[in-house]
Amino acid sequence: MRWIPPYCILYAMISQPIKSEHFRRQTAARYWFRPFVLRFFGLVFILSVGCKPDAKSPTAGKDAKPEPPTIRGIPLVVKPQSTPVYVRTQGSLLADEISTIGAKVPGRIVEVLVDLGDAVTKDQPLVKIDQQEYQLLVLQAEAQLTQARSAVGLKTGDPLSALNPDNAPPVREAKAVYNESQQNVGRIRRLAKQNAISETDLEAAEAAERVAEAKLASAQNSVREKIALISVQTALLDLAKQRLVETVTYAPFDGIIQNRTATPGAFVSTGQPLFSIVRNKVLRFRASVPERYAQKLAIGQKVILKLDRGKEREAKVSRISPSIEQQSRSLAFEADVDNEDQALRTGVFAEAEVIIDPEALGLAVPLKSVVRFAGVDKVFKVVDGMVKDQIVQLGRQIGDKVEILKGLVEGETILQDAAKARAGKFDPNPEPPKADS
Repeated sequence: MRWIPPYCILYAMISQPIKSEHFRRQTAARYWFRPFVLRFFGLVFILSVGCKPDAKSPTAGKDAKPEPPTIRGIPLVVKPQSTPVYVRTQGSLLADEISTIGAKVPGRIVEVLVDLGDAVTKDQPLVKIDQQEYQLLVLQAEAQLTQARSAVGLKTGDPLSALNPDNAPPVREAKAVYNESQQNVGRIRRLAKQNAISETDLEAAEAAERVAEAKLASAQNSVREKIALISVQTALLDLAKQRLVETVTYAPFDGIIQNRTATPGAFVSTGQPLFSIVRNKVLRFRASVPERYAQKLAIGQKVILKLDRGKEREAKVSRISPSIEQQSRSLAFEADVDNEDQALRTGVFAEAEVIIDPEALGLAVPLKSVVRFAGVDKVFKVVDGMVKDQIVQLGRQIGDKVEILKGLVEGETILQDAAKARAGKFDPNPEPPKADS
């Protein structure tokens, strides 16, 4: 464009012929609009002349187009890749076991050996109850057992299996009487055959024999009863000893004290809670999947847990509910999570991805091949030697790659690094050519 000095334009707008005062007064009423018309057409003429394109300007031609920039980069052919199908869900980490430890015997607590948060091992003592009463019960049971054994002639230390009921003193006594009555009946019967004795004496002797036989059976039954009583007293002694042992409460498994209600000096009754112990070396991730995935969920499927601060843990589906929950229309499942390092705590919220089809294939490209601008995801596609942007719809992220749902098809070529890419002419050389020295 030809440059026009500003003072020329200003002069053209305000300049007019100098006339006499009388002439201006005569023509002011008739031609009052003439100065404005002259100024207007003068300005149009000056601008039209000054705005004509310069023939020597390089951009004066109407058909001139800018040369497209050269874009260098590494091409990448889009191919199907492993894109496992997974279901996202949410759940909580639960303890493998939670046990409420109660008192087995009533009594007064004399000592509490653990506190909240303490790690305990199996069979470790937790609390002690006063043992004096239970020690006396053991002595009583021992005395009663000794009495029962002595009644049948068992000495201290003799096993009960060595006792023959027929060798018991009451049985031997009754058996001797019975044998004597049998012999007496035999003599009287011989005398009765010789008519040396009356029938009345024979009947009396036979009656005495029957009485002696009944006493023998009674003695044998009495001995058997006392043998059974020995067994009862033995069981009572064992029970008294067991109750004495139960005055000390032990941990049922390795775990951590979650809650403590036992205090020294307090009197507790049977079954009263004293501690809560959790076992968390293995945690259970409990969650659910929608009903439409119920048939695809199976034991052993991989579960990726996403915890706080980007931490991830791998687990496997270990248990599946046999029925669909009616209210949520979902299927509950559990996955065992290794927590040997005690880094995780029960009750923690976690998100998870359950991989239900690890062999699925789909289109995926590296993360650096995709850029986002104004909320739109796009890649740079190479077509006939030219680079142009292509809007795509992304799916889930799989490691350092992202799934492409729409916008690309198999076999198309894109730029591997889209960080500095733009539309232009494609140059497959990643480095510019070096200038000759």
